[in-house]
Amino acid sequence: MQVVHDAGNKPRPTRGRVLFVCDRPDVDPAVASVAAELGYEVLRVPSADEALRHTAPPGFALILAGYTGDVHAFAGLLRRLRAAFPPTPLVAIGLPPRRDFAVEPLYEAGALSVLDEPISPPILKSKARFYLDAYDTAAERTRAQEALEETRARLEATIAAAGIGVWTWDIDADRVVADRRMAVMFGVDPELAENAPLSAYLAAIHPDDLAPTEARLQEAVNDGAGAYAATYRVRDTGAGSWRWLLARGQLERNSQGVTRLRGVVIDVTVQKQAEERLQASEERYRTLFDSVDDGIGVIELLYDAGGKPCDYRYLEVNRAFSTHTGLADPVGKTARALMPGHEGRWYELYGRVAATGEPVRFIEEAVDLHRWYEVYAARVGPAGSRKIVVLFTDITERRRTELELRRLADDLAEQDSRKTAFLATLAHELRNPLAPIRSGLQLMRRTRGDPQALARVQDIMDRQLDHLVHLVDDLLDVARITRGQIELKPEWIDLDDVVRAAVDTSMPLIESARHRLDLRLPATPLQLYADPVRLTQVVSNLLNNAAKYTPRGGAIVVAVEREFEHDREQAVIVVSDNGIGIPAESMGSIFQMFTQVSHPSLRSHGGLGIGLSLVRSLVELHGGTITAASRGIDAGSVFTVRLPLAGKDSPMPVQDNLETAPGAPAALQLLVVDDNRDAAETLAALLGIMGHTAPVAADGHQALRMIASLRPQIVFLDIGMPGMSGYEVAEKVRADPQCAGVRLVALTGWGGEADRARSSAAGFDAHLTKPATVTAIEDVLARLAAPRQLTS
Repeated sequence: MQVVHDAGNKPRPTRGRVLFVCDRPDVDPAVASVAAELGYEVLRVPSADEALRHTAPPGFALILAGYTGDVHAFAGLLRRLRAAFPPTPLVAIGLPPRRDFAVEPLYEAGALSVLDEPISPPILKSKARFYLDAYDTAAERTRAQEALEETRARLEATIAAAGIGVWTWDIDADRVVADRRMAVMFGVDPELAENAPLSAYLAAIHPDDLAPTEARLQEAVNDGAGAYAATYRVRDTGAGSWRWLLARGQLERNSQGVTRLRGVVIDVTVQKQAEERLQASEERYRTLFDSVDDGIGVIELLYDAGGKPCDYRYLEVNRAFSTHTGLADPVGKTARALMPGHEGRWYELYGRVAATGEPVRFIEEAVDLHRWYEVYAARVGPAGSRKIVVLFTDITERRRTELELRRLADDLAEQDSRKTAFLATLAHELRNPLAPIRSGLQLMRRTRGDPQALARVQDIMDRQLDHLVHLVDDLLDVARITRGQIELKPEWIDLDDVVRAAVDTSMPLIESARHRLDLRLPATPLQLYADPVRLTQVVSNLLNNAAKYTPRGGAIVVAVEREFEHDREQAVIVVSDNGIGIPAESMGSIFQMFTQVSHPSLRSHGGLGIGLSLVRSLVELHGGTITAASRGIDAGSVFTVRLPLAGKDSPMPVQDNLETAPGAPAALQLLVVDDNRDAAETLAALLGIMGHTAPVAADGHQALRMIASLRPQIVFLDIGMPGMSGYEVAEKVRADPQCAGVRLVALTGWGGEADRARSSAAGFDAHLTKPATVTAIEDVLARLAAPRQLTS
């Protein structure tokens, strides 16, 4: 027996040996502690060459191979160890957790398991115990089987040499005639062996076996055939224990009417003990077999007439089998019976294992079971055996997670690429209107005496500024929709009015490209409860797209009609063109953010690629849908919007009491507050041209001083100022009773509903979004001046 020494240098027995091949000292403590706890001696060698010097018996129960730092060299080490110690379990340990190589080659090289650094003693102990117990169980079964075979051989030799007890029972005289061996077996005085009653022999039988033995004797006497067979224990007086005897006999009657039972007894104690050890080994194997969390199955391959594996039958499975497969009671059934759609590659894989004897480890999908498995398969028995043991784990969730992570990574990469392209496009699109604005300003400085040139430049700058504002508005709309902050302002509208307004908005672009527009409206107007501004934005965006992506002189059709679907009335708006069309590969992403359709022969048409995404969001906010269709490149496009018409659940329309808008106010005392000096002075100059007095304050503190001294009627107040914000200024003004008549107008780049609500709560009377148009400024002045007579 191998021994190891503990800390007190006292030898203690070990269960066997573990071979540890490693040239790295940093993994020794975990291996040594686990081996010592399990009771195994560890033989540590630095290389495969040194390991091959220890192939002589008694061999090893387990081989641990430490990672060498080079995966190819490590795989070669595993192959050499597997070839030198074919029946011994081989475990690879110490692999780096973050690695750039796959571990499948290590399994193919012969490793049954792979453990990463840092080595966890509990995990190493669990793995080692499994393989060591399996190794011990197999060795014990082999030893028990060999002992049983030896016992049988000895028994046959004993019978051949007449080493058995022979007896005859004269039933009528109750006299047993036995040989000396028989008497010794039962503890009867050899001198009385030829004339002892049956009770002398029955007295040696174990109390638990006595009644069954007597019953079998009586059955043999009463039975016409008279056959007797029994196995029982008798007391071994010398050893103080019990021995097992096998008794056989046959009833005889002679011509004189004497009835006898003749037979033999054989000492089968050794054989019985071997059977008990084998049974204990089988029970231990079954316990181990059923305690493993992985699914285990022993299968027998079935072949067709051509010798090709075509199916397999389950011979044995463990308890975890059904958990990993969902198959109940598979033993005795074939794979095709349980899984009719099971793929042929499984039969080919297992057939190759049976034919070559080389175990395999692989990951594969069982489509019929809708599961993914990590599988290890090895042949059971010698060459020619059709039995395969399969260890497998259901990794479906892990596989799905891996695929989802891969998909998310691809999505992130695509989003990143689209974001980069969007930022580049945004920079380009913002520069486009800024360039003519700057050029116009320079031209205005040089042509101050030419009113016609100035008017032409001003028109250009107005258009470019409108374009710039449109870009910013689209970006803000997308941001609000993304955050769920956009709110519709629905009212009862005629769809015809919305479509005509959209056409008026897009007509300059359509006419500049010499397109023909065909507007088809229904005879009866369609009434909707919707936001007219947002629906106009939807149709206008679709028209602008048609105009941009249709070659000069093209045809655009806008058709509005009523449609019935599933007992529901819908309004349908169709915008079609004969332009560049949409490639089939782009159809799935046409409504995604930052997506633009490219054409092989046309340059980019500009834009941020957010128009159609914005259109879809606005349509869906109205409870509608939008679809795109195209026969391909240069085949035109068709966009179809469907909106629900008024139903019984819609609010009833009411007649608005329209009031006449107030006229332009008289000259007012105003104040402009903005930390952007250029913006403040420009607005003040514009208000001066309108006939009002509008001095400028550069920050919040100056604004409070000027409000106190000038008592302006209306203050245009910037929100985002450093030091003291517009909200803080408004709060101080509203807290001062002497400023009760001052009206406050918020001037800011933020124009969402939440921003307007916040400015109102802070005490502002109106909210203007930068850049404010002249019309918007005039409307605010008229509205704030109308309710009261303001005097300067």
